[in-house]
Amino acid sequence: MICASGRTAPEVLAELKRRYANRPIVELEAAAEEELKITELRLAKLFSAETAAPPTSGENHISQPDKAAAPEITGSSNRTRPPITTHVLDTALGSPAAGIEVHLEMWKDATSPPSFDNKEFKGWTTLGTSITNNDGRSGQLMDNVDNVAPGFYRISFNTSKYAPSGFFPYVSIIFEIKRSQTTEHFHVPLLHSPFSFTTYRGS
Repeated sequence: MICASGRTAPEVLAELKRRYANRPIVELEAAAEEELKITELRLAKLFSAETAAPPTSGENHISQPDKAAAPEITGSSNRTRPPITTHVLDTALGSPAAGIEVHLEMWKDATSPPSFDNKEFKGWTTLGTSITNNDGRSGQLMDNVDNVAPGFYRISFNTSKYAPSGFFPYVSIIFEIKRSQTTEHFHVPLLHSPFSFTTYRGS
């Protein structure tokens, strides 16, 4: 499954070829993400059509000048989900990993960026925490904003409680959002087993 909206035929073909070698559990998640995109587009069109629909005949529209106009709501977002999301899959069991604590942080030290040689961790500020549900997805980790702040982010998973006999007590993934990417969505999943893990940037 693939969401073809906004893509040319060669782009769709190239994406399908890229996904052809996916492991079943990875492809299952990729297909779910594409289905989510399709659902979001359909809902957006549905609500847009309802908003633009003219009043039906026979409806009485009575103006009420004595009532003050409702205040305009500001700070709303056109996104249907936060800019950064995640989920966890247990690749040993081939199923979602429920009950894993997740933290999302942002680097706030303006004097220097985080680096391999920088062992100072005081620059991280927590944006949100959550626990993965039965589908392996975390709850909302940050505000639902149109433009995410550029910078360095760290998403951490407390895997020790989920797999006490595993090799990794926790997993932290650091990534950077460029200024040119502030309107994009960043899905950063964790594919975990007791003795290995991997990640990728989803959509």
